[in-house]
Amino acid sequence: MSELKKRMQNDLKEAMKAKDVFKRDTIRFLLSAVKQVEVDSRKELTDEDIVKIVQKSVKQREEAAAQYKEGGREDLYEKEMKEAEILKGYLPKQLSDEELNEELKRIISQVGAASLKDMGKVMGQATKELGSRADGRRISEAVKRLLGN
Repeated sequence: MSELKKRMQNDLKEAMKAKDVFKRDTIRFLLSAVKQVEVDSRKELTDEDIVKIVQKSVKQREEAAAQYKEGGREDLYEKEMKEAEILKGYLPKQLSDEELNEELKRIISQVGAASLKDMGKVMGQATKELGSRADGRRISEAVKRLLGN
C-alpha cells in the first residue's frame, strides 16, 4: 500500500476519533475516489497516481467554489474552499514563484525555446517534471511570462 494512502487512512481514523465530521467526510470521499480508480484499473495505485487524483479533486473544488462565489452562495463557497484546503494537505510541497521561475528557465534553455511558438515544447517537459509540485495553470502563466519577454 502506498504511503500516501496509509496517511489518508490514519487521518481518517484521527478525524473519526476527534469527531471531526467535515474532515472525515472529505477524506472518505477522497479514499473512495482512489478505491474507484484502483478497482477500474485493477491495480494498486502508487503515490504519484494518488497525487493526480488529489490534484483533480482540488481543482474541482476550486472551480465549484468560484461558481458558488459568482452565484452569491458564500456558504457553499466556504465549504468547497475548506475541502480544497484539506485535500491540499496530501499534495507535495508546492513550488514558490521564484522556484517555479528558476525551474522553467532551466527547462526553456534545455528545450531551446525562444518564443511563445515554442510554448508546447516547454509545457510538455514542465508538466512532466513539475506537475505534482505546481498547478498547470501556474506553469502556463509563468511560461507565457518568460517566453513573452
